[in-house]
Amino acid sequence: MTNKVTKAGSISRRRLLTTASAGAVLAVSPFRINLVRAEEAPIKIGFPVPLTGPYGAEAQDQVRAGQLAVAQFNDAGGLNGRKAELVVRDDKLNPGEAATRTLELVEKEKVNFVVGSLSAAVQLAINNVTKERGVIFNSISQSDAINEAADFSKFTFHEALNPHMTSGAVGRYAFTKFGKKVAFLTADYAYGHEMVRGFLEVGKEFNIENLGDVRHPLGTTDFSTLLPRLQALKPDILCISNFGRDQQIALKQATDFGIKKSIQIIAPLLSHASRVAAGPQAFEGVVGGCSFYWGIEDKFASTKAFNDAFRKMYDGKLPTDYGALGYGGVRTVLEAVKSAGSVETDKVVAALEALKYDYYKGPQYYRKCDHQSVQSVLVIKSKSKDMKNESDVFEVLSTEEPNEKNLRSCEALGHKA
Repeated sequence: MTNKVTKAGSISRRRLLTTASAGAVLAVSPFRINLVRAEEAPIKIGFPVPLTGPYGAEAQDQVRAGQLAVAQFNDAGGLNGRKAELVVRDDKLNPGEAATRTLELVEKEKVNFVVGSLSAAVQLAINNVTKERGVIFNSISQSDAINEAADFSKFTFHEALNPHMTSGAVGRYAFTKFGKKVAFLTADYAYGHEMVRGFLEVGKEFNIENLGDVRHPLGTTDFSTLLPRLQALKPDILCISNFGRDQQIALKQATDFGIKKSIQIIAPLLSHASRVAAGPQAFEGVVGGCSFYWGIEDKFASTKAFNDAFRKMYDGKLPTDYGALGYGGVRTVLEAVKSAGSVETDKVVAALEALKYDYYKGPQYYRKCDHQSVQSVLVIKSKSKDMKNESDVFEVLSTEEPNEKNLRSCEALGHKA
């Protein structure tokens, strides 16, 4: 019995050597190397954003544009044939949920990088997870805290504007044109607080008078008790420092109260998606800031190329401000992967730090000390007349060109000189 099994299961010495030789040849052949590369796992980019909740429209734009960046990378051959994949998760605009989803992306999905977020508090929760696990995170949401030494790590990058940049640009424009007496309606969380701080900081240059700051919780649907208090202060400027659905409702009700008749309303950040959702009447005459507007395509070839690619992929639609951030956040990471020739974290960090880029809005680069993207800030005004198309909702009033002087200094953020 044993002999039969041995005979039937045995392989001759000559056959064994022949097979081994063939395997050795296959292992070192270009065909085999290409086969192994083709079978490599995709380069995974985790993408936690608030698909549900008051910022859902902006988050959907982020996903669409992020998918465009991945498609372009893959169509260009990826990393030596290795393709990328966007792994989207809903963080529900909740820091705890965001931390859970990010942990899932890192440990279960084995993502190589994380890009995303649309809330100051949420992005800090994501950043806590990624920096502890040594995963690159490129934030596409506004925050000042993420640049500060206490929250920063070498794995942290910030493609979005920050409140100091945004409120600074809008303040420098508004305080020279609309008056010095300023009142604030502020969302009572990190984003709102940081925006007000930025306005007050730039306001020192213009000797503005702070008449008061009325705060409201995230998700407020009725401002009828707050707006009359602000109106009674008789400011020249009412600064509404909130976002998404909160901003839409506040502006609609401010319009109903007739506040615009005697007070100029400004906002540190105007969202394309919010303007479309609320309509022209609510946003009529409001001045604010943004990181991107599709209409600057006559100024930058990169904007025109981005717009055209987005139109082609999404049936003629045009990208929005937060969509552009999704695109920039993903594309910079993938371009750094190409430059590094690797997905190894330290090599990609070095490539991102060296990156000088113009992918969608003009020149940008990441500042060494805090990895903040140094970039332009647009000051815009909502429009309702002479619109070229349904996406032509803003007029660009001015542009602050990229300038590190408009950022908080590295020393102020707690970084060593």
